[in-house]
Amino acid sequence: MRKLLFIAFLLTLFLVGCSGETVANDMYNHLEETVEIEKTFVEQQEPFMELEQEEQDLYNQIIELSADEMDKITSLSEKAITTIDERKELLQTELESMEAAEQEFSQVNDYVEDLEEDPKSIASDMIQTMEERYNTYGQLNEAYHASLDQDKVLYELFMDEELTEEDLRSQIETVNNSYDKVTEINNKFNELTDQYNQLKEDFYQSVELNVVYE
Repeated sequence: MRKLLFIAFLLTLFLVGCSGETVANDMYNHLEETVEIEKTFVEQQEPFMELEQEEQDLYNQIIELSADEMDKITSLSEKAITTIDERKELLQTELESMEAAEQEFSQVNDYVEDLEEDPKSIASDMIQTMEERYNTYGQLNEAYHASLDQDKVLYELFMDEELTEEDLRSQIETVNNSYDKVTEINNKFNELTDQYNQLKEDFYQSVELNVVYE
């Protein structure tokens, strides 16, 4: 039916020693606090994927059953809908985490004008990339919700004794199309995350901050 998606995460970089550049240090603090806040978003990924796998297993069981096994189909469909509701809760937690992280990140804008020319250029690219990343995440969250709504419709159809093959095929196509959209936006989000991680490293180098990976 679908394959599990991979989400790219922000890199954590630790400052070694203390730099005399106050502006760079202040920006570092906001950038790394952003990563810290996003850890709540990261923590939702494993349970989310487990619920996706659980739904996939339930779906596979349902399609192996015949129409005269409606009691089993109904029971499995109800369990699948429960996984959908639980994922919606995780998506809300994700969204709140990302909104808080975005608010923290926005504070780096206050320091850009005080940078030297080269670091300023890199910082501007970094900020633009991150803002696009957060915007893309908003689209991803909405697309996930829409996809889960279509999943729910599918399982409600499975429980309908009057279900026709045409209606089932149509809904499966709708589900697949909605998930294709999720995949497309997810890929863009991952690309922007990777770009941002690289730009953040470049920025730290440009202001000569001595940092190490976690």
